[in-house]
Amino acid sequence: MRHLLSALVQNQPGVLAHVSGMLASRGYNIDSLAVGETEDPNFSRMTFVVRGDAGTIEQVGKQLRKIVTVVAVQNISSEDFVERDLMLAKVKVSPSQRVEITLLVEMFRGRVVDVSNTSLIVEISGTETKIEAFIDLMRPYGILELARTGRIALVRGNSSKESAP
Repeated sequence: MRHLLSALVQNQPGVLAHVSGMLASRGYNIDSLAVGETEDPNFSRMTFVVRGDAGTIEQVGKQLRKIVTVVAVQNISSEDFVERDLMLAKVKVSPSQRVEITLLVEMFRGRVVDVSNTSLIVEISGTETKIEAFIDLMRPYGILELARTGRIALVRGNSSKESAP
């Protein structure tokens, strides 16, 4: 089963390498990882997608909490949360397909961010399943290049189990 973990970490050089290295050295595979500064520039939020049963995920959390620069860890998989993934895709396009692809992009609430004679670069954000559905729809046209962020997520509402120092 896939689990979504959120870790608040001190925003300093080497934290990402330390955390990802610790997980890799213990045999945990990270399906997705996104890191970015929070509302407080002293902290960053790391969002992980990790596969495993409840015991495995509990061990991952315990290992993360041992790292000095990790302030808090939360498994938000069972919480009510909002998640997003961002994708840029360069799609092969002929002049006759340009309108058709643009309409499909709009149906997915995406946008065309670059146009050339032979391709479009499309930006789509949303859930992982939405991104995957769009990719599957674009494959017959020809995906020339693809880049995706890792998943990011926040628990809905005012309460958070994480606490900054």
